Amino acid sequence: MRRRLALLVAAAMALVLTAFLLPLALLVQTVAAERAIGAATTEAQALVPVIATGDRLALELGVQEAAGRSGQPFTVFLPDGAVLGTPALRTNGVRLAALGNSITVARDDGREILIAVGLARGTTVIRTVVPTAELRHGVPQAWLILALLGIVLLGAGIAVADRLARTIVGEITGLAGVSHRLADGALEARADVTGPPEVRAVAGALNHLAERIQHLVRAEREAVADLSHRLRTPLTALRLEAEALADPQEAQRVGEQVAAVNQAVTDLIEGARRRGSGPGSCDAAEVVAERAAFWHVLAEDEQRVMTVVPAAGPLPVAVGRGDLSACLDALLGNVFSHTPPGTAFTVRLAARPGGAVLTVADAGPGFGGGDPTRRGASGAGSSGLGLDIVRQTAQTSGGRLTIGDATPHGALVTVELGAAADLGAR
Repeated sequence: MRRRLALLVAAAMALVLTAFLLPLALLVQTVAAERAIGAATTEAQALVPVIATGDRLALELGVQEAAGRSGQPFTVFLPDGAVLGTPALRTNGVRLAALGNSITVARDDGREILIAVGLARGTTVIRTVVPTAELRHGVPQAWLILALLGIVLLGAGIAVADRLARTIVGEITGLAGVSHRLADGALEARADVTGPPEVRAVAGALNHLAERIQHLVRAEREAVADLSHRLRTPLTALRLEAEALADPQEAQRVGEQVAAVNQAVTDLIEGARRRGSGPGSCDAAEVVAERAAFWHVLAEDEQRVMTVVPAAGPLPVAVGRGDLSACLDALLGNVFSHTPPGTAFTVRLAARPGGAVLTVADAGPGFGGGDPTRRGASGAGSSGLGLDIVRQTAQTSGGRLTIGDATPHGALVTVELGAAADLGAR
């Protein structure tokens, strides 16, 4: 934008300067020619009184003095055919002037000035020639000055336009920077309401939007935190009931389930507190191993063959530990909810350039019609938020979610996660 404004001003100023300086240059040339012709005419007319005296010797001296002062040839054609001064032929112009008309004739080498002096004894013609160099004396220098003036004015105009464009572009760039900060989670960022009215209007609207977003996020945090705290009491009661069970193994199993739900509530509260600060990071291999061990017990109860293909070594990804756990729980929960008992499934984690890829494949009926990632879409009476949570987790890390069909049948969900090292570069 800055470059376009500068080019626009430069083009407009170039047109204006051309329209102004070109006629001025032609006027300078015309004035120089008229000045040279006027000076030569004055010298020639100074000989008229001498011609009127009829003194040929005085006239010859006057012609020599005029030629010496002007540096131009002077010739006097007398009525009796005599020629005084610089020798010259009787051209058609001389013959025409002898009829009593003072004229100026354009020549290849300049201008021929002919002054007719009518006397009783006949018409005398005074002739002088102004060379082209004299007609254009000082014109190149004047044109050079005009060209330099035009360049200076054009440069000044471009400099002023660039300064103005820099101011406008700088304010717009500032607005863009504020919007990027808001997108990165800095909800306290505000734009400076300065500049032209249009830019101030945009800055005010952006600040209003930021305040509205901040208010909504704050309200969401408070609502989630309030809901999470409300769950504490029934969870505590449930844990106490589990501890009171007569069967120690059953009490331990139920207690572990209650502890997992309690941890999920804790993660929900912490997530609400840090919302807007950006995703965290974790070791995907460790989280997958932990959640696979958790779901392995339920898989054995339903006689499902659960295959886990872990990654070799630590695999840091740009997802918080709680978010990745919720993501994998949502995927495995879908397997248990949408496939009959005994259906086998596979969990695979592998490294990829720029992150990791997590795949969950089952041998069930697969996905039906519609978009299973659409928020609220579910065919099993659930909330339908599972795959939407997975999609948001993948996109937050810089990856993506892909769903398809497994071979030979079943569902295949692929979650690409961004690497933790890439988080600071984004």
